[in-house]
Amino acid sequence: MNLNQLYYFKILAELEHYTRAAEKLNISQPTLSHSIATLEKELGASLFEKQGRNVVLTKYGKIYMFYVESALTQLELGKNQIERLISSGGGHIELAYMTSVGTNYVPDIVAGFLQTPQNKNISFSCYEGNTKTLLYNLKREKYDLIFCSMVENEADVEYIPVYEQGLIVIVPEGHPLEKKGKVSIQDICPYPLICYTKESGMRRIIDDLFTKAQIMPNIICQFEDVNSMTGLVAANQGVAIITDNPVIQNYPVTKLELDTVYSKRMVYMAYMVNRYLPPAVEKFKEYIIQRTKQRNN
Repeated sequence: MNLNQLYYFKILAELEHYTRAAEKLNISQPTLSHSIATLEKELGASLFEKQGRNVVLTKYGKIYMFYVESALTQLELGKNQIERLISSGGGHIELAYMTSVGTNYVPDIVAGFLQTPQNKNISFSCYEGNTKTLLYNLKREKYDLIFCSMVENEADVEYIPVYEQGLIVIVPEGHPLEKKGKVSIQDICPYPLICYTKESGMRRIIDDLFTKAQIMPNIICQFEDVNSMTGLVAANQGVAIITDNPVIQNYPVTKLELDTVYSKRMVYMAYMVNRYLPPAVEKFKEYIIQRTKQRNN
C-alpha cells in the first residue's frame, strides 16, 4: 500500500460515492476503483459494500478507517512541524555547547540574536556537554550547531573560531600559592591536580601545557564540569587549571593568573559541512560570524 491509496480510501469513505470521490481527487473513476481493489487485495478484506448507488464501509473498513485517519493526521502534523521549523520567519535551533561557555557567552549571543525583530519567532533548545559528546551528537543530527574545542581529523565538520577563553589556576583559600597572583606550570606541579576528563577539549590543552614544560602532573581526580572541579579545590584537595568562569565566585577559592604564552583556549562554532541547515540555523550561524568579526575589528 502507499500514501495515495490511504488518502483515496479516506475520501471515498467520507463521500460514499465513487464518481464524486474521483472528481474530488481529480483522478478517473477506474483509477480510484483499481486503487481500492488493490488495497483490499493486500489487506485480504472487503472495505466497502454497495448500498444503492453509493458505497459504505464494511465492519473491516470501519476498523481500518480509524487507523488511516490517525496515520494521515500524524503525517499532516509532521508536515506542519517541518514547515514551521524551516520557515524563514520562524524556526527552531538545536544548540549545544561546552559548559564553560554556557554561563556568559551563549546567553549573550542568543539574547543578542533574539533582540532583532525578524528573529523573535525563532526558538532554541540548548544542551551542555564535553567536546567528544557534542561532536558525536552533531554527527547524528541531534544538534544543528555546537560550540566546542577543535578536534583534528574531522573532515566533515567545519570549525569557525568565535571566542577566546583565558585559562587560570584556582587554589583553595589559604594555599601557599595564594599570594603569588601569577603562577607558572612549574609552580603548581608540586601540588595534586584536579583536571578535566580525557573526553574534554580542555584536557588536551592542559596535557600540552605540562608536556611543553616537561612535567608529569599528579592528577588525582577528573571531572567533566567546572563546578565539581572547583568544589574539590575548595575542599583543599588540590589545584586546577580551568577556563575563567564566573561560577568560581560561588566557592572559597582564589583565582591566579597562569604565566604562560599558552594561557588561552579558542572556542569554535562547529557544524556539518554537507548537511542542509534550515533558514533559522543559517541565520544564527551568520549572526555569530558577523558578530565575531565585529568583536575582532
